[in-house]
Amino acid sequence: MVGQATVEHCRKIGDEVFAYDRKVLDIANAEAVQEILLRDKPDAVINCAAWTDVDGCEINIPKAYAANSIGPEILALNARHIGARLVTISTDYVFDGEKTGFYTQNDEPNPQGVYARAKYEGECRVLSAYSRSIIVRSGWIFGLHGRNFLSKAPELLKNGASLKAISDSYGTPTYARDLAKRLRELAELDFPGIYHVTNSGDGTSYADFVRALPQAEGKTIEDVSMNDLKRPAPRPRNSRLRCLLSEEIGLKPLPFWKDALNDFALQFEI
Repeated sequence: MVGQATVEHCRKIGDEVFAYDRKVLDIANAEAVQEILLRDKPDAVINCAAWTDVDGCEINIPKAYAANSIGPEILALNARHIGARLVTISTDYVFDGEKTGFYTQNDEPNPQGVYARAKYEGECRVLSAYSRSIIVRSGWIFGLHGRNFLSKAPELLKNGASLKAISDSYGTPTYARDLAKRLRELAELDFPGIYHVTNSGDGTSYADFVRALPQAEGKTIEDVSMNDLKRPAPRPRNSRLRCLLSEEIGLKPLPFWKDALNDFALQFEI
């Protein structure tokens, strides 16, 4: 989802883009990464690869760490070797969700599940391997080609499905297209550090996110509690993010999440 949005945006603005899906390049394969980066010598590496099956990570721990920790470190080491900038995506799940307000870079991560711990370890490995790296924490990402609930909801509603949605878990939605633009901006600015990137606004619950879709008009959305689902992996009850750095370096806030959601949802009406 984010990878395709990033490729589309970068090519649209005239970049020469080398794009690899996981069938072509496993980022946990050090030899393959070295061979490709030495061959193509990009100015910037934007890592959109991850294993985001949060419950699956609880079962397959080696795969979780290969994709989310070891792979990003390998990219960082090889980006450093060729002098390329590195932007890599992390997650709001590095926080435990106990805070009531927004999480900023001043808050101490406290990851709870395997996925969350693997992603946080990935952050640490990357920053240790290459000081020029940019870590982008994001969450509640939705967009075309997405397989998560937020991305599937418009199509499901359009096809007449009745949806249940969590009403007591909160985050800041992020449109993949807007995230892709910000990833490219950060690569261009080349200011290393940790950034929180989401669409603007105070955030929402899953249930209210779905209700904000135009496809939800006239439909009943049933509220469910986060605890009722009894999923294998723990998830933060509140993972709303806010960035302390973006405006300081001249980056404007991303569009309001409801406006971004409307833009996304309209594509299902064409």
